[in-house]
Amino acid sequence: MSSADLPAERLPVAGTAYGLGIGPGEPDLITLKAYKILQQADVIAYPALEDGVSLARQIVDPHIPEGRIEIAIRIEMGKTADPVYDAAAIEIGKHLADGKTVAVLCEGDPFFYGSFMYLFGRLAEAGYPVKTVPGVSSMMACAAQLGAPLAAKNDVLQVIPGPLDADRLRAQLANTDAAAIIKLGRHFAKVRDVINELGLTDRARYIERATLETQKMVPLGDLPVDAKAPYFSMILIHRRGDAWR
Repeated sequence: MSSADLPAERLPVAGTAYGLGIGPGEPDLITLKAYKILQQADVIAYPALEDGVSLARQIVDPHIPEGRIEIAIRIEMGKTADPVYDAAAIEIGKHLADGKTVAVLCEGDPFFYGSFMYLFGRLAEAGYPVKTVPGVSSMMACAAQLGAPLAAKNDVLQVIPGPLDADRLRAQLANTDAAAIIKLGRHFAKVRDVINELGLTDRARYIERATLETQKMVPLGDLPVDAKAPYFSMILIHRRGDAWR
């Protein structure tokens, strides 16, 4: 999408779009700044599954004032989201052109694998005022819940997406000091096999749905052989076992 696709009446623009990091799941982990913006926003936008609820919307439900315009950005899993973000940017742009403030919700932190970055690029390139409010990322929340500091001293910390192929996963983990493996889901068995091959299982901690009521955490080696993992799950590994050692 180019700026030519957005409404011609967009200038002058009085409204601002805010990408709000709303934390990993527990409503109280929203920052004070994000909360204040949410209270003042005219429009609230959030990602949602095509036929389901929005986790982002659920997280901030206790904090949303009545009477706000809401935009559900519905994304079909397994398909390119570009047309969806194009359409959402146009819809949000119309509200900005009318001088409205738009709060776009993003689980965790907007710029740490956050979906908001795709709207940020489209809106910023079209000349709209866009600001980002950082949030508590899932990685930080998982470390806190597990009681497992991520890194210390001169450790190099790697963030490794689970969808990588086994060879690249193996290469990334072979010499790592510390790693956070994210986006497990259907890639869990492959990731677990690589960790076992490298002899790192006894230094790996598993957690899913961090900070939510359905949170589960356990040493990776204690999971059943046929265990499944949801998308919102993570494995933390430290070669020393504990970062402070």
